[in-house]
Amino acid sequence: MRAIAVLCMVEVHTAAIIPPEGVTVGDPMAFVAAAFGGMAAPMFVTISGWGMYMSAQRRRAQGFSGSDWVRWIVPRVLLLTACQVIVNLFLNVERGGRFEWQTPGVLTLLAVAAILSPILSRIPFSFRSAILLLACASPLVLGDTSGPELGWFERVGSEGIFEWLERLFVNGTYPIAPWIFYVILGTLVYDLRESPDVREKGIIMGLIATALTILISAIEEVDWALTEGDAVLTFFPASTPFLIVSGTMAVLAMRILEGSEARGGEPAFGDKLTFLEPSGRLSLTIYVSHFAVLGIAAMVLEGEPRLALAPAFLATSIHTIVWIPLAIAHEKYIPGISIEGLLRTVQSGR
Repeated sequence: MRAIAVLCMVEVHTAAIIPPEGVTVGDPMAFVAAAFGGMAAPMFVTISGWGMYMSAQRRRAQGFSGSDWVRWIVPRVLLLTACQVIVNLFLNVERGGRFEWQTPGVLTLLAVAAILSPILSRIPFSFRSAILLLACASPLVLGDTSGPELGWFERVGSEGIFEWLERLFVNGTYPIAPWIFYVILGTLVYDLRESPDVREKGIIMGLIATALTILISAIEEVDWALTEGDAVLTFFPASTPFLIVSGTMAVLAMRILEGSEARGGEPAFGDKLTFLEPSGRLSLTIYVSHFAVLGIAAMVLEGEPRLALAPAFLATSIHTIVWIPLAIAHEKYIPGISIEGLLRTVQSGR
């Protein structure tokens, strides 16, 4: 699941840097790309929340002391924050990219999740469920504070520490409110890993809510989903309906891939997807590295006309798929050289 999430992130980022000529918002190809894009980050953050919570639970069972937690958390937070800066420099606006160097993003969100993980590991399921609902409703509470009028380059820029904190907490690309929703969702899915029936009931409720958002879109005669603007589902800023729909789809994807494993059976596709496992284990390395490639592409393509549909689609597909054999080769020949390997090395409280 982690591999699929990070490869979806690669696909949507590549499509954003190499957009095809003549494809409009209503085009079926654009809808498919947007669907992948809308799902990529929610899946990535949900799986990351699942993994951090699992690690925190294991360490709590080991009787970690306060100093042990510090030795486990601090290297992770520093590394994730440093990787965010590296990503921003790779795809910097000054070289045709999309980010200011100091922009908070999905990796700073995960750094906050790492800080919270020991606390979340101690909070009961029912209380975390209440926090999930509050996070889901937070776009309604925040209103204009979430910056619906902000353009992209305003959203990724900040003047001074106060604006930087605003972008981190409420109106950046992946602000804590409401994106902590997916981290909490990941913890709940982990706790329900042996209760597929409960998850299935939740998925059914989510699908009903999804159908209602489509109905509202039809009745109100507004777009169902847009990256930003006037629509029922919006990504920037993330709307409450977007959280519900994307969270449902993330859990649904996890449930489908799980198959009957929770009941003692086999995963949905058996061993057919094992070739993706190295990509999952190197998800952070792939996430950071693919921005280096996109940074070069952005510089080369800056000021140039858009590619035709076929070349743009081919370039996007190749750049997405190539990370699978690269990850397999990496584990075979240089398994110790990765961001994940660096994290294991610097963390003394494993």
